[in-house]
Amino acid sequence: MAMTDTQFHQLADEMFQAIDNAIELAIDEQDADIDIDASGNVLQLEFEDGSKIVINKQEPLHQIWLATKFGGYHFSFIEEKWIDERNGSEFMPFVIESILKQGGVNLSL
Repeated sequence: MAMTDTQFHQLADEMFQAIDNAIELAIDEQDADIDIDASGNVLQLEFEDGSKIVINKQEPLHQIWLATKFGGYHFSFIEEKWIDERNGSEFMPFVIESILKQGGVNLSL
């Protein structure tokens, strides 16, 4: 059964909120230097070195796109998980790894 726009936004917003909460925790516990800018369909993380990770909702495609300094990735909701169509990675572990690699901050989600 196809996902509705409402379901898509609910799932994506829950994930954005989980990332936001984990980053707030990392800022408190690790004194992490990450600026979070959430506006509309975009969650932007900026690190101490000025590099960014941008996560955005692609509503027409029901995908979540992730841009890091290492590349761009497109995640679709498949069997109750957000999966990158090219490499098969699951979204949350991939985001945690990307934030650690790019910003040196270890998130616990």
